[in-house]
Amino acid sequence: MGKIVEQIKQGKILVSDGAWGTFLQQKGLKPGECPEEWNLSHPCDVTDIAASYISAGADMVKTNSFGGNRFRLEKYGLGHKVFQLNKRAAELSRKAAGDKFVLGSVGPTGKILITGDVSEEELYEAFKEQVLGLEAGGADAILIETMTDLDEAQIAIRAARENTRCEVFCTMTFGKTATGEFRSIMGVSPEEMVNPLIEAGADMIGANCGNGMFSMIGIVEEIRKANPDIPVLLNPSAGIPVYRDGETFFPETPEEMARLVPELLRVGANVIGGCCGTTPEHIWMLGEERLKNNLV
Repeated sequence: MGKIVEQIKQGKILVSDGAWGTFLQQKGLKPGECPEEWNLSHPCDVTDIAASYISAGADMVKTNSFGGNRFRLEKYGLGHKVFQLNKRAAELSRKAAGDKFVLGSVGPTGKILITGDVSEEELYEAFKEQVLGLEAGGADAILIETMTDLDEAQIAIRAARENTRCEVFCTMTFGKTATGEFRSIMGVSPEEMVNPLIEAGADMIGANCGNGMFSMIGIVEEIRKANPDIPVLLNPSAGIPVYRDGETFFPETPEEMARLVPELLRVGANVIGGCCGTTPEHIWMLGEERLKNNLV
């Protein structure tokens, strides 16, 4: 059993980090620029993001590798640097993390299986190439995140499970339908994802991004209907994004997000962090709420 899951089994509540994409943009990443290329050209900025979250009290930090698969990197002419960019991403977060954990971030490829856009074998090889780089750079776990297609998520989990010694986590992204149900854009519910992801080899499952902290309560409740024991990780965005004065704004304050921590823990969350729009201040407040509840 891996180190992160072992801590959870011992009853610890852990705090993850926050947004990377919006943080990179604040540091100067331009529209159309490859975020993962910054691992080579702006290593100090990338390391600073991870260090900021560690300083804020995070128990784990992600890597700047969300779009680090060959299909996405090929759009920037970097398909030949998959291993190098992912390895460097993990090395930079590892340097900042010290004795904290590093989660190798793996996002969706942008390819769609059901349309024949890509084969299962091609997806598997792409994820395999990426996770090998992340492990080589020092990742403790592979975090497959922002998934909407259950089949793609399962393939990514298998690639990580079968080719690395890392713990393997997977989070999917859900929105609310007009009838109030949680579904991914491919129609998968939180309850429906649970057993397939566990059977594929996930050590921890959950949700990220989506429409804010409050919605995560219902998502965890659905997960717990299907499985009362699997560790659950949540990385919600800071609310539904609002476009204002030419910029995207995420409205949930650190205090608003932290206020919901006790309820999320009550329904069964084990790791809580943030996604789009969350900052080191958000993560610090989540950690403070954990301390208030004696859940270190």
